[in-house]
Amino acid sequence: MSVNYSAGLSPYEHKGKCGQPETFDTCDSVRDKVYQLAELVRNSKHLVVHTGAGISTSAGIPDFRGPKGVWTLEERGEIPNVDVTFEKARPTKTHMALVALEKAGIVKYVITQNIDGLHVRSGFPRNRLSELHGNMFVEECDKCGAQFIRANSVPTMALRPTGNPCTFTKSGGRLCRGRMHDTILDWEDSLPERDLEMADEHSKKADLSLTLGTSLQIVPSGNLPLRAKKNDGKLVIVNLQTTKHDKKADIKINTYVDDVMIQLCNSLGITIPEYTSPVVHLRSIHTKKEKKLKVFILDECLIPPVCKDEPQVKKKRKISVENNVKPDIGQSEIKAELKDMNVQLFTKTDLDPVIIDSQGANSQVDSVKLECDESGIKSEGTNHEPDHLCVMNNSQTLTSEQQDSNLSHIPYDHTPQEPPITTANIESTDFDQSPITASEIKTSETVKSSDQMITLTSMNAENEGCNHDKVSVENSFDL
Repeated sequence: MSVNYSAGLSPYEHKGKCGQPETFDTCDSVRDKVYQLAELVRNSKHLVVHTGAGISTSAGIPDFRGPKGVWTLEERGEIPNVDVTFEKARPTKTHMALVALEKAGIVKYVITQNIDGLHVRSGFPRNRLSELHGNMFVEECDKCGAQFIRANSVPTMALRPTGNPCTFTKSGGRLCRGRMHDTILDWEDSLPERDLEMADEHSKKADLSLTLGTSLQIVPSGNLPLRAKKNDGKLVIVNLQTTKHDKKADIKINTYVDDVMIQLCNSLGITIPEYTSPVVHLRSIHTKKEKKLKVFILDECLIPPVCKDEPQVKKKRKISVENNVKPDIGQSEIKAELKDMNVQLFTKTDLDPVIIDSQGANSQVDSVKLECDESGIKSEGTNHEPDHLCVMNNSQTLTSEQQDSNLSHIPYDHTPQEPPITTANIESTDFDQSPITASEIKTSETVKSSDQMITLTSMNAENEGCNHDKVSVENSFDL
């Protein structure tokens, strides 16, 4: 309890103003102010909430500076009578409203001075929360820095050893075995580095700061809400007592924080979930790429069940190398020996393998052209310039100027023949087609390599006019 917490701290004189009177706005005034707050929330892109002891009073945990606060009664020489322990305290409507607002993507971050652990036990994601003064349910290793969230409160305060060894497993399966200590700060202790850095970062990003149940007297946490004002943001304060920054607030609401949060969620159409049992979420469902916290859940009873509405992590599919490797024909070299001349054919590296099907079965024609080469090469026994067969697919257009890297030239005899162009079918698929033969074969030349064998068959006629050949390709290879 806050009573035991206060008793565990070292003596300190400057505890701020205690016992200030509480004031209440009228119901109509509260309703109007909550309506204005709802409009600010709707227009906000980065809402940051700052919470203090006032959000836990309805859970039975007394505050510190209220009329019946721990330090107020201490000044009077009185001891508060409290029956609720930290373990039995249940999150309030405000705690659960913040859980719902964060899940809806409205609240981006919460910064709290409370050590009761109710934010974490309510299910608010730990990576969207800064606990500046510690947590009664968390132990931290003094060697590796890992934090462990327990189901029961720690037995010590003021960063003292708890007597438990660190169970963090290092690489290689070795245990850290460092000494564990609590995370509750004493008056002169420095704030936790990671929590303070994240609180400062989000306070600077905030375009709307909402403070709930805090008098903002303790620094530096009490000054963080003002960061939004420096960036032309808004500041809204909800508290029963006056605060240090009331004059700088755009809206000040004097009433119970639970009433404000219930009305706010109703205005926004957000349903506040009922609390059933303590559950810990380490990461928000809105988490993107960011550094993972070294925080672990020690007791299994705090681990949440898998929820249907939470995104599941997709496992990376293992790709079978054998089933997905394409044949490496980019560097294969095909040599063809034709009559009285040698032609080197190179396969273009970025072209897909093709099958030439003279039957035209189950394939799609890309393009076959016969073009007249103007390079001056003469076919045998004629003064006419030879024609060339150019095979093109939809993504590549090959011309006679691209002979060195993209085109294979095959000279033909010039014999008039109808039709002037023989259509060949091309398909970029796996090379598992059945052999293709031509019905009429007069002469044939064979091109061989380690991966394939292509048979080119030409029908020759008279050496007159602009002539073309029939070409049939026999496929007898499998890449």
